[in-house]
Amino acid sequence: MDCLFCRVVAGEVPVETVLADDTVHAFLDHRPLFPGHLLVIPRRHVPTLTDLTEPETGPYFTRVRLLTAAVERGTAAAGSFVATNNRISQSVPHLHTHIVPRNPKDGLRGFFWPRTHYRDAAHATKTAALIRAAL
Repeated sequence: MDCLFCRVVAGEVPVETVLADDTVHAFLDHRPLFPGHLLVIPRRHVPTLTDLTEPETGPYFTRVRLLTAAVERGTAAAGSFVATNNRISQSVPHLHTHIVPRNPKDGLRGFFWPRTHYRDAAHATKTAALIRAAL
């Protein structure tokens, strides 16, 4: 398998590492939205969030939480944007979470895609029920 992020974990691709432990490898995105934009990846090859095992989930997101606070403090940001794509818009098929420092009037406008509405309350209720049933 030729996975760019597995090559990062193996030390084959040079990155600016912020944290590397037995759970994650966190490094600066080479095309940041803003300075301090981190990517956090599990060390084990995991394509998507839904492929992360339950025992891996807590430690992974504990690191994401700690790194989010560090990004905000380290860049003197007022807040942050934390996001994980699953397949769609996932440029590397290895789970990764973006941590982007944010400040008022930084130029980003909400989400990067158009927002929509439910047709009516019944449509929202039905959608919620479908997701509950899928749990």
